[in-house]
Amino acid sequence: MKLLRVGTAGSERPALLDRNGTLRDLSGLVTDIDGELLADASALARVREAAQTPDVLPPLDANGLRIGPPVGRIGKIVCIGLNYHDHAAETGAAIPDEPILFFKAPDTVVGPEDTVLVPRGSRKTDWEVELAVVIGRTARYLDTAEQAIGHVAGYATAHDVSEREFQIERGGTWDKGKNCETFNPLGPWLVTADEVPDPQALPLRLWVNGELKQDGTTADQIFPVGEVVRYLSHFMTLYPGDIINTGTPAGVAMGRPEPKPYLRAGDVVELEVEGLGRQRQELKDA
Repeated sequence: MKLLRVGTAGSERPALLDRNGTLRDLSGLVTDIDGELLADASALARVREAAQTPDVLPPLDANGLRIGPPVGRIGKIVCIGLNYHDHAAETGAAIPDEPILFFKAPDTVVGPEDTVLVPRGSRKTDWEVELAVVIGRTARYLDTAEQAIGHVAGYATAHDVSEREFQIERGGTWDKGKNCETFNPLGPWLVTADEVPDPQALPLRLWVNGELKQDGTTADQIFPVGEVVRYLSHFMTLYPGDIINTGTPAGVAMGRPEPKPYLRAGDVVELEVEGLGRQRQELKDA
């Protein structure tokens, strides 16, 4: 299933994009697409059944309708740094022995076509296309990667926008460069795990002003999705509705020759994870 949330920011309603491309209102069936829904197998089954019955869910008028983030009431966003062999190489970093973790606050999340703000004082705002993993079952101390995959509700396209000076040159943790306002566009939809048979076979691409900058595949991940979920479950409890951004392939501005083409107001970024939908954002000054 492709689950999404549509409407003005803060007032999104749940919807579903069916196999015929019809957008259907789910607000009569569920209150939101969130951890509570994703953990409820019977509620998800009702959504599936209703999606196959055209008379039950009247189609929404999609013309000009804003698409919000596909998951509401996000608990936490855990991010994995340097998780692609080619990205580690372009930045000159050693391959990590264990996943590198940092966090993004849920309030960084915006819709897939919402404006991204260049922070005040920024000189090095960068792009990162990523596969986002959405948790569907509470995960604690999982034993194997295979077991961990069973705790995934679905997948989405994420844009891990980063300010490299704040992240790397200002001391402390990476979080200062990762948590600026609007720095995590998510969506357009959540594709349930049953429709993504192999999360390690997904092409990822990103364009800036029409120029292809990133063209990778999740097959290049150092720590695959199942291992990431298993690993994290030994350091924190993962709850339904939590999100994991699983890293970015090569092609970021930081890894390019000088002068590095960092993002500026007026730039347009487009990105996609194959099968999970496409995003487009215009940048503006904060």
